[in-house]
Amino acid sequence: MITVDAELSLRMHQQGVAPRANFESSILGRTRQGDFGVGWQMDVLDARGLTGVYFVDPFPALVYGPAIIADIVGPIRDRGHEVQLHIHTEWLQWAKDAPVATKGPHIACFGQADQVTLLTLARDLLIEAGAPPPTSFRAGNFGANEDTLVALATLGMAWDTSFNAAWAAGPCGIQLSTDQIAPIRHLGVGEVPVSGVVDARGFRPAQVCALSTAEMSTALSHATVEQQPLFMIVTHSFEMLSRDRTRPNGVTMARFKNLCRAIERHPQIGTSGFADLELALADMTYPAFTHARSGAIQMGARMAGQLYANVRYERTLNPV
Repeated sequence: MITVDAELSLRMHQQGVAPRANFESSILGRTRQGDFGVGWQMDVLDARGLTGVYFVDPFPALVYGPAIIADIVGPIRDRGHEVQLHIHTEWLQWAKDAPVATKGPHIACFGQADQVTLLTLARDLLIEAGAPPPTSFRAGNFGANEDTLVALATLGMAWDTSFNAAWAAGPCGIQLSTDQIAPIRHLGVGEVPVSGVVDARGFRPAQVCALSTAEMSTALSHATVEQQPLFMIVTHSFEMLSRDRTRPNGVTMARFKNLCRAIERHPQIGTSGFADLELALADMTYPAFTHARSGAIQMGARMAGQLYANVRYERTLNPV
């Protein structure tokens, strides 16, 4: 599964950036060189016949109004990719009419009843924006907990993909082993952990900006050898840009293209949306799968590549 968190920037809102400019930067990935956001990603996916899953955060509608979320959802649906539910509760502090009294940076900061309220509102906002009823959820910052899964089950949501072993010591409060790899039924929903590799520093998630092309290829090949049923990849709508959002980042763009090319060419790998998954996948008994390992050479090459990317793409040549 190639999943993309499609979200507007709260920081840009706090800095007084206009809603449309926020949309152009965070969703379209607009730079002087062109657009390298959601549309560019879908171009790459479509060229390889692959399906993307876009986790869209509808809470900016509480600040900007609902039309801006419809502008995110519409093109994704028109291109045949999947829309699912994402939440960044940080937006609530700026909402004109917050549905709960509590404030917090993660959905796990809220009690179970408030989480049901927030998830219900987010689901309804997403549907109002033109999405089909979502069947899967990912918490912003992977900041979900056990109450989140109970709340999702209460609402009839089938899947969650908020468990990321890299965040298990931080905001991710879902009580699963960091060695959990296969989908698993947990508290009434099918949990699909974010995939990754293990290097000398520990678990590193299968995020486009976090793994080199060689590491991602190693991880995918390892998963096929072990016959793992699902490999969960993560990126963001703005991840192909430099951190200051002023220029495309050629390193992450190349990684995304290489990832899609590798999946297209591999005879044992295909892409899927959650609509294609049977919940029985989370109820099966699996062997003890393992994470691929990133050796010293691959880890060193990734760090060298990251250093190059920082020098080449992260310098602010034209401050804005």
